[in-house]
Amino acid sequence: MACAISILLKNLTDELALVDVMEDKLKGEMMDLLHGSLFLKTPKIVASKDYAVSSDSRLVVVTAGARQQEGESRLNLVQRNVNIFKHIIPNIIKYSPNCTLLVVSNPVDVLTYVAWKLSGLPVHRIIGSGTNLDSARFRFLMGEKLEINPTSCHGWVIGEHGDSSVPVWSGVNVAGVNLQTVNPSFGKDDDAENWREIHKQVVDSAYEVIKLKGYTSWAIGLSVADLAETILKNLRRVHAVSTMVKGVHGITEDVFLSLPCVLGVNGITSQIKQALQPSEERQLQKSATSLWDVQKDLKF
Repeated sequence: MACAISILLKNLTDELALVDVMEDKLKGEMMDLLHGSLFLKTPKIVASKDYAVSSDSRLVVVTAGARQQEGESRLNLVQRNVNIFKHIIPNIIKYSPNCTLLVVSNPVDVLTYVAWKLSGLPVHRIIGSGTNLDSARFRFLMGEKLEINPTSCHGWVIGEHGDSSVPVWSGVNVAGVNLQTVNPSFGKDDDAENWREIHKQVVDSAYEVIKLKGYTSWAIGLSVADLAETILKNLRRVHAVSTMVKGVHGITEDVFLSLPCVLGVNGITSQIKQALQPSEERQLQKSATSLWDVQKDLKF
């Protein structure tokens, strides 16, 4: 619902369809939105348990899945959610064969791979929300530390949306000033300014929010609306999203991880090849290996 309301408030679509198995709750959410439709610019909001209601969608956002429990890693969720996806994905493709699929359910990288396998869609039309949010959290915390608006702080978190994500310290800059040139130990173990703590906070932030309120919602909803805007308006902005990374940065397996990608109306149009330091590339490869170890045992 955070994704839905964020998309509605950005006026991105002429029709929004909600699909869920819990019919009463779904009907209640739809009615609640319709009662506020005077204040929105989306003329049609529909909801049903039947996937036919979503037919001919240009963009389908998948948020369904078992919820992450307190202290549970995203990877532990995986087989429970594969079984849910076996029902969801074929139904989506049956009614919207030309859609772009945006996967948000966790563990997002593995489930984007699962959606690709189950859907038969070309790889550029399968996108995981990935580290778009991690990168936003990173820039927010960086802005707080520097006392600069986060939109003027540039930095990327790539790799797994989770515990093995990779902060690209070598590329962090403000107005083109690379922070590693100002502080050579920036982001390293011996950094007196302790910038590494910022990435630790990025990794821990979801666990912290889950511990405090039971789940994360608003930030991921806003992040998804940000991606939806780029796709539906064909803006060709660059986002860190989960995509097939085989053959990039020395990765040899069929895994999906986040890299900076150009997004448009047909999904991913290209990947940006970052010049990573050897240590950053090794971390990314380690991230890929940990995901492959989970994926190779999945039962479809």
